[in-house]
Parts: sequence; C-alpha cells; structure tokens
Amino acid sequence: MWFQNLIFVYMNFTELLLIAIGLSMDAFAVSIGKGLSVQTLRPRHTLAVGLWFGLFQALMPIIGYLLAAHFSGIVAAFDHWIAFVLLGCIGANMIREACSEEEDEVHTNDFAVRTMLLLAIATSIDALAVGISFAFLGVEIWNSAAVIGLTTCLLSMVGIRIGYHFGARYKSKAELLGGAILILIGLKILAEHTLTA
Repeated sequence: MWFQNLIFVYMNFTELLLIAIGLSMDAFAVSIGKGLSVQTLRPRHTLAVGLWFGLFQALMPIIGYLLAAHFSGIVAAFDHWIAFVLLGCIGANMIREACSEEEDEVHTNDFAVRTMLLLAIATSIDALAVGISFAFLGVEIWNSAAVIGLTTCLLSMVGIRIGYHFGARYKSKAELLGGAILILIGLKILAEHTLTA
C-alpha cells in the first residue's frame, strides 16, 4: 500500500513539474531577451529576474484558484489580449531604444520596477488560467504554486545568463532581437488562444 501511495505521489509531482516547466517557458524566453539587452549582467539582475517571474508565476495560480468561481469566463476571454498588449508594448520600446542614436551607458532602467512588473504579469497570465483549472480539478494549490514559482525562478535565472552570453558581443543588435522576442511571444500567446477558440 505504501509503495502504491509513493508511486501516486511521484506521478502527481512529475505531472506538476511538467506543467510548471510549460508555464515557465514564456518567462524563460523573456529572460533570454533581457539577457540579450543588458551590457553588464550583475548578480542582482539575475536575482531580480528570478524573483519577479518566480513570484508572479506562483501568485497567479493562487489568485486564479481563489477567484475561479466568479471570473473564469472573463479570464478565458481576455487573458491572451492582456499578455499580447503588455509584451508588445515592452518589446516595441526595446526596439525603439535599440534604434535610437543615444546609447545608455548602463541599462539599469531595463530592470526598473514598472518594467519588471509588466513583464511578470504578462508572462504569468497563463498561470492564472491554470489556477482556475486547478480549482475545478480539486488540486492542492499551495504546494503546486510553490513548485511552479520555484521552477520559473530557476529557469529565468538560467535564461538571462544564456541571453547575456550571446548578447554581450552585439549590444544594440541584441537589444533589437530581445524586443523582437517579446513581440513574438505575445503573438504566439494571441495565436494559440485565437486558433483554439
């Protein structure tokens, strides 16, 4: 009996981990874009990306879970548009800065609270919908949110370092690519929801 229970727990955790990895892919890609756009990557930048994305990826399923009964229809109808607009605006701004003749000495504004907040919300919209699904399925939310948040945090920290190592040599061209990545992610989210609707 204990062995069967152990297998059941293991299978549930494996499924949850796969869900967490899937949800973190947008944050991972955006982190690569952030890494492409920064000239000097400091430990605080890596930590900031991990904490922002990880925290919101953990928080959104909890919010979705708690509000499932009242807002599931609204979230399902507009989540992809919210993500598309936020990512598109931030990506367009990155491209504008890359094409500008003025060159910032240090891209510290890339990690400003407003920018990171918008990115964190945009990349965690899908997690809000997952939280709603968890509520309907009776999934335990607190441990699930912790696994999702931690997975996203770690992958985001890896992502920004990958982007930085590729982008440090190319500066403005890398920032241009980073902005394009954000816009493409927004289009992907929009297309996925539109085609499956």
